[in-house]
Amino acid sequence: MLGRKKIRAIDTEEKVKLTRENLREALAIFKYIRPYRWHFIIGMVLLFLSSLVFMIFPWLIGQMVDVAQEKAVIDFSLVQLGYIIIAVLLMQGLISFSRVMLFAKVSENGIGDIRKALYRKLISSPITFFEESKTGDLISRLTADVEQLYSAFSITLAEFLRQLIILVVGIGFLFLTTPRLTGLMLVVVIPVIGIIAGFFGRFVRKYSQKRQDELAEANSLLGDSLQGIQIIKAFVSESFEDRRFRKSISKVVSISMVFARYRAMFATLIITVLFGGLFFIIWQAAMMVQNGTISAGSLISFVTYSIIIAASIGSLGNFYPQLLSAIGATERVREILNSTGELEIDDQNDLPDLGIKGDITFQNVHFTYPSRPDIEVLNGIDLSVKAGSKIALVGSSGAGKSTILQLLLRFYDYQEGQILVDGHDIRDFDIRAYRNSLAFVPQEVILFGGTIRENIMYGKEKASETEVIEAASLANAWEFIETFPEGLDTIIGERGVKLSGGQRQRVAIARAILKDPAILLLDEATSALDSESEKVVQDALNQLMKGRTSIIIAHRLSTITDVDCIYVLEEGQIVEQGGHEELIAKEGGKYRLQAKIGGLI
Repeated sequence: MLGRKKIRAIDTEEKVKLTRENLREALAIFKYIRPYRWHFIIGMVLLFLSSLVFMIFPWLIGQMVDVAQEKAVIDFSLVQLGYIIIAVLLMQGLISFSRVMLFAKVSENGIGDIRKALYRKLISSPITFFEESKTGDLISRLTADVEQLYSAFSITLAEFLRQLIILVVGIGFLFLTTPRLTGLMLVVVIPVIGIIAGFFGRFVRKYSQKRQDELAEANSLLGDSLQGIQIIKAFVSESFEDRRFRKSISKVVSISMVFARYRAMFATLIITVLFGGLFFIIWQAAMMVQNGTISAGSLISFVTYSIIIAASIGSLGNFYPQLLSAIGATERVREILNSTGELEIDDQNDLPDLGIKGDITFQNVHFTYPSRPDIEVLNGIDLSVKAGSKIALVGSSGAGKSTILQLLLRFYDYQEGQILVDGHDIRDFDIRAYRNSLAFVPQEVILFGGTIRENIMYGKEKASETEVIEAASLANAWEFIETFPEGLDTIIGERGVKLSGGQRQRVAIARAILKDPAILLLDEATSALDSESEKVVQDALNQLMKGRTSIIIAHRLSTITDVDCIYVLEEGQIVEQGGHEELIAKEGGKYRLQAKIGGLI
């Protein structure tokens, strides 16, 4: 199960080598450009043609010199050669424009599909996945790593292939025109460059991955800070968080400088060897012109080709670490893409109606969290809820109340026992259709940064205006919504910050009412409200609970005096159960003690 498998950060201490295997795995990412393969193929053909056309220029330049000296092997005048060059230039421009547009089509759409696939995989992953993964790291993979792939698709790959074609074609031309000088260049320059590239490539890739991992860590700190800004300010921790972030960024800078040092050393050695060898070969060529072995035009063509080849080799040297960085990015992206989610998302949002009535039974349920396998949170839980009835779960923090709701929502799988709904094991239901039969109203309301309408319609995507207003009215939310100038279209800000606590709760309740679930799960939604807001929200909750199975986590016992059954939990076990009056009357009972503390008796 994916939840048991933590998404790891790439081991930055591991000495990674570029092998045929990881290159093959990295190329698997190209399946996302398969729908645009004809654009890619035509672009590659145009890339090849563009490179060939470009390689005609040095030969034409040499021929112009030989024509001027009346030593040319072709029967053209300088004017005619000028027209040919203009035609070649126009052809080169047209081919280059078409190639760039085709590759843009492939890269923009391909990277867009990767982003969609990553988000779909993330959103369909189980809760355990997010508990074991840092938000900043996941965001980094969806942004920074994908951006590296975009650069690879849109620029690096095409330019790398272009320079490779120019290199091969250029050497081919030189072999045909000046084989002796070309052989000398291949023996002196190419092997040395290959050795340098192989040596520095390992370090470049290793520190590129280190940089990405440290940047992900910095993003994680940034995400935590922005999400917890109220706590930071309340505890006057701005300086502490600033120091943490600056320290993290300093590590990024430090690793980046090592990365840059290896790249600089690589580039310096390449340039030194490349141009040193080039000047040596040009010196040899000049001696051949002096001896009459080759013409001046051939020398100019050779020098021009050599410069182009040298530039191509230098570019390949720069593109090599970029490609290695992209391969490192694919490892991090593919790790998410290849993981197994808890469900498959399709484009059809219509879910089958399971016809759930709401009979719930826990039979000897044992559970430990995957992240804490040594602590048994639930130890043989037995409880029963009849359809349409209301029960409450009470107990101290850590007793297992929230875990019971999370198991019902199938956020986790229990290890022993059975949880039945309408006599069926909940694991036998389609997970999305099953969850669609439940509604959850947490103590800490989660709203999304949009309009009130959008947040209420989260409970039913295709609800009509009348249904939305009716749900808002039943939740006692319409009275404040209609006072806003924009009404339901009021923007509530990120996480609903423009609404008060009570208003946010009522919007969340309206969302649950609109969903019309068979089973309602409440992590007491009134405990953090003032007395006036609590009364309004409690009235809304009472409307919501009518006619449906309701399980309430109670923090204030005064809110559950009328439920059908109260279960008192302690250390993962049910130690008492019964009605309010029954439990109050039990001398020495846990519930009676809590009632005394709460002032109910």
